[in-house]
Amino acid sequence: MDIKEIQSLIKFVAKSGASEVKLEMEDIKITIKTGSDTPETTIIQAPAPAAAPQMIAPAPAAQPATPAAAPIAAETTDDSKYVTIKSPIIGTFYRKPSPDKPNFAEVGTEVKVGDTVCIIEAMKLFNEIESEVSGKIVKVLVDDSSPVEFDQPLFLVDPS
Repeated sequence: MDIKEIQSLIKFVAKSGASEVKLEMEDIKITIKTGSDTPETTIIQAPAPAAAPQMIAPAPAAQPATPAAAPIAAETTDDSKYVTIKSPIIGTFYRKPSPDKPNFAEVGTEVKVGDTVCIIEAMKLFNEIESEVSGKIVKVLVDDSSPVEFDQPLFLVDPS
């Protein structure tokens, strides 16, 4: 089960009104509980014996990012000539590979297809996010170390 399927399951359970859903497969156990204002999700994977069980509660952490997305959308209406690099997953956004290293991409940085522009941490895994367009970064839309949602705009790129 990949992260997109888990995200869809969380959204489906939240909309359905169910108070608790448990899903167990051979290598993963998922429990989604609702009843408060935000759904609570616990995911435990145990495929590798050397790895400790992983747990995540993405829905409460992801909720604060939603109100911030609305003002950004209003600002980008005049930026329609720019291409948006969006988050492919829910997680924590980081602009640099480690605290003592420089940022992957700054405003004014020229990027090519396949260049790493940021890292998103999800379930203790650091996923490098690569640019799908060539051009110049004109705006960074997310603060470093902040939570991001699936499909949330991260960067604006001028493809010209």
